[in-house]
Amino acid sequence: MPGTGAQLPNRMISLAVLATALLTAPLGAQRPAAVAPAIPSEYAAPIAYLLDAGSGQVLYQREIDRRFMPASITKVMTTFLAFEWMEEGRLFPQQVYSVRPETFRTWHRKGSTMFLPADARVTVDDLLHGVTTVSANDGAIVLAEGAAGSVEDWVAAMNAKAREIGMADSHFGNPNGWMDDGKTFVTARDLGTLAQAMVTRHPSKYRHFVGMKELSYNGISQRNHDPISGTVRGADGIKTGYTNQAGFGFLGSAQRDGQRLVMVIGGSPGSRERRDASRQFIEWGFANFESRLLFPESARIGSARVQQGGADAVGLVARGPLRIAVPRGENPDITLALSYEGPLQAPIAKGEEVAELVVSIAGMPEHRVPLYASEEVLEATLVQRVFNALGSWVA
Repeated sequence: MPGTGAQLPNRMISLAVLATALLTAPLGAQRPAAVAPAIPSEYAAPIAYLLDAGSGQVLYQREIDRRFMPASITKVMTTFLAFEWMEEGRLFPQQVYSVRPETFRTWHRKGSTMFLPADARVTVDDLLHGVTTVSANDGAIVLAEGAAGSVEDWVAAMNAKAREIGMADSHFGNPNGWMDDGKTFVTARDLGTLAQAMVTRHPSKYRHFVGMKELSYNGISQRNHDPISGTVRGADGIKTGYTNQAGFGFLGSAQRDGQRLVMVIGGSPGSRERRDASRQFIEWGFANFESRLLFPESARIGSARVQQGGADAVGLVARGPLRIAVPRGENPDITLALSYEGPLQAPIAKGEEVAELVVSIAGMPEHRVPLYASEEVLEATLVQRVFNALGSWVA
């Protein structure tokens, strides 16, 4: 036979190649074990909240109005405020801030940090990446002082913005979540509101700043401790938190096939429980619900009666495409109803919130969607009022 070596059967060659590949492959290349979808136990997650960010629907809730200390999840509010100020032209990623001497003395190596040196001149872009990726306490303080002039003024803006977006039962005492004798507190419902506002108002900024696997700054590389990014398909953040007083918490999000879910885990007794609960919970959401389009963007959903106006009705539209989450693989009964205090009183501005669409889905909590005026309705002129009165009398 040609050749000098004995030949192995094809099957043995395949097995030998496979064994060699397994022995030589880096550990990081192995596929993570599949996570079983599940609602976390009360022990693992005393506070648990899951919502569909596209529609705002609640998919699961447990103790979502119970106040708790968010620890470093506070930094999500700092991040969101920075996004808002960027949008308003009050803050720019390329701006450079210095570290104040007293800030360095107080926050150098205090808790999680991005290791800002005393003489640092650092961009807003780097500071925000430090805050979102490695939970930099020093970065949050330097950002607050540079952007607002003082920590106190930044915190006042945080609380004003929280009220503006509907966080009705939360308060912030500092920019980074450091223990402050209970001055900082949130609810899971409010954190869901915050996350939904962040991902829907600022999708490009969210993609740029949130969900990075690691940060390299000042010659030091640190990894992100997010328990779902890189493990759960579509996961991209958002922020962990831990103190002895608060326990382990997580505000997380993932997107698949156009559907984005937001999750809150609060009060977990340990990092392992938080990790497992987070992964199981978000997988449970995707396994059990799917997103469907009810109305495309700018579609006229209905109309509302108008009193004393140049028109007797105004069109109603949603802000963007109107999607809902429904049980996966099912076609449940869906009932839609308009709700408003009417007739509406003119004048009405285009884009003014004037009504709600009440969505009732069999087996799910009632869901309400804000509706806005599709056009302006001015006050009726004297002649129009006369004709309106005659019309109503004839009718």
